[in-house]
Amino acid sequence: MPTHGKRYLEAVKTVAGDGLKSPMEAIELVKKTATAKFDETVDVAIKLGVDPRHGDQMVRGNTTLPHGTGKVRKVAVITQGDGVTEAEAAGADRVGGEDLVKDIQGGWMDFDVLLCTPDVMGMVGRLGSILRAKMPSKKAGTVAPDIGRVVKEIKTASRVEYRVEKAAIVHAPIGKVSFTPDQLQENLLALVDALVKAKPSGSKGRYLQKIAISSTMGPSVGIDTYEAQRMAGK
Repeated sequence: MPTHGKRYLEAVKTVAGDGLKSPMEAIELVKKTATAKFDETVDVAIKLGVDPRHGDQMVRGNTTLPHGTGKVRKVAVITQGDGVTEAEAAGADRVGGEDLVKDIQGGWMDFDVLLCTPDVMGMVGRLGSILRAKMPSKKAGTVAPDIGRVVKEIKTASRVEYRVEKAAIVHAPIGKVSFTPDQLQENLLALVDALVKAKPSGSKGRYLQKIAISSTMGPSVGIDTYEAQRMAGK
């Protein structure tokens, strides 16, 4: 059974109390209990009223956070023609066509996100069994004709991807502990708004079931889902 240090246990005492919090109250508690010596990431876990086993209830997509995530990611792009120049100008870490496909087939995976343009889906399709969750897709926004825009969004850490897991939970970063409370709240509400808009027609009953945020090393704090949805819809 895992054990936690004194610092973590003290943090748990701080967040314990009168039930669910408003988004701002939760964020302030997370910042207060983040005591690591590095700039911790603030993550959100959102339980949805869906059954991911059914294709019509899969929730997957991306949204742009107004203040970014604070996390720099390596971006590789498979494209050709003008797409090469566009992706390189936007700051992609590596750009290629057949050569990049062959390198990935050979085991090269030094990237966090792989993008491609629609005109190369034929060659990218050969990587399905290798890439799996990292496979570019239109639904996730990682297949796009305007590849420069997408590269910029990811390299400036303004884009966040979300995908519901088997337990019907979406996990996503919403910034760093060094962000201001207002910045973290605006990012959180942007994500909640995106998820509400992505609600599948097959979802019945209460859609936003639970929301909790935490820092990398800190305890989680529960948020009032009704309050979060009301604020996100403004």
